[in-house]
Amino acid sequence: MRLPTALMLTLCLLLAGAGPRASAQIALPPVQLPELPPLPRIGERPLIDLDRTLGRLRLDRVAALLREHPDAVELDRDDQPAVRGILVAAGVDAAMIARVAEEGFMLESRERIEGLDLDIARFRVPDGRSLARAQKQLAKLLPEAEVDADNLYFASGSGGTAGAALFTAALAAAAPGRASLGLIDGGVAAHPSVAGRVEQRGFARGAPSPSRHGTAVASLLIGEGAVRGAAPGARLLAADVYGADPAGGNASAIARALGWFVQRGTAVVTISLVGPDNKLLALAIRRAQGRGLLIVAAVGNDGPAAPAAYPAAYAGVLGVTGVDAKGHVLPEAGRAAQVDFAAPGDAVLAATGAASTDRLRGTSFAAPLVAGRLARLYPAPAVDRIDPAIRALVTEARDLGRKGRDKQTGYGLICGDCGR
Repeated sequence: MRLPTALMLTLCLLLAGAGPRASAQIALPPVQLPELPPLPRIGERPLIDLDRTLGRLRLDRVAALLREHPDAVELDRDDQPAVRGILVAAGVDAAMIARVAEEGFMLESRERIEGLDLDIARFRVPDGRSLARAQKQLAKLLPEAEVDADNLYFASGSGGTAGAALFTAALAAAAPGRASLGLIDGGVAAHPSVAGRVEQRGFARGAPSPSRHGTAVASLLIGEGAVRGAAPGARLLAADVYGADPAGGNASAIARALGWFVQRGTAVVTISLVGPDNKLLALAIRRAQGRGLLIVAAVGNDGPAAPAAYPAAYAGVLGVTGVDAKGHVLPEAGRAAQVDFAAPGDAVLAATGAASTDRLRGTSFAAPLVAGRLARLYPAPAVDRIDPAIRALVTEARDLGRKGRDKQTGYGLICGDCGR
């Protein structure tokens, strides 16, 4: 049985060693983020058929990625897509590196993620070995370390990447300063609803580069004017983890972005990306939470029968589902204990480029609505303020379905009039 969110967050932070106050897809793009097509509403066909369709779509998008970028992506031991030929490990020292080198695992790079106090080693898979086989071998060679593939995470909404032609320097030139809100996604275009209030940083080759999906999520966070977000007029730090890299959106890029947010004193981060459980990502999230960062994530659009989607399913992360105008959960939305809140996720009005808007569907576009409201209750990272902020958000939620918290909509609907 899942503990109440506020209690779970407190436990996670205590385990992480936190003190009373923490320190602070339209034009042909460089990379196409996989997306799901619009799906039928409940009642148009049996849910069992929907589950089969979603499962097939999930496999198809992975197969397409492998087919289009065989030099950059391959499957790990769990048949999840990851960066080809690379394994990542945390908690390794020089003796361990020398030990695995004797078995053909050569160190490609080491880095320290500031803000998280996290050291990562990247190992090249020996020639002739698959990633899956090498992953098992390296884990046995380094039982005391956190070893995993550098898994990829995908957009959880119908938006995708857009071309960079309309990207302007206006966002990149925004003056640095504290922003209570952060975004991990693709880049953000200079739509009038957000222009001048977004500072971007790239964590992938060719980033930051504007994307349809990232722009939409950003506008639903801080948009004002024609597109109004849940925190209109606020400033935003945006981490582009995709750029022009076919293997973008990987766990190590997301971990670096989390470190950046902690360094900048960001309070709330939204992640509308989904993928598998990953040891590096899990560790990075725990470290970020231990420094007072609250993370809101979409539960994904792979259906009720799909495996848990991460990072939404990690302890302490606030998982968000999407509902339509009648308060019905999107049939493609994820379910189970990872759902903490619901928000509008059907026909949501969002910016999609420097001069375009569209009505979008998916849990991707529900998550920022919850994050925007949460940032108003939790404007700066402070562990002792997390519990009252979450309790206030729960009080704001409008109960849907069965009385009390449930697996479909969590504590209920947030920002019910947003995105219309």
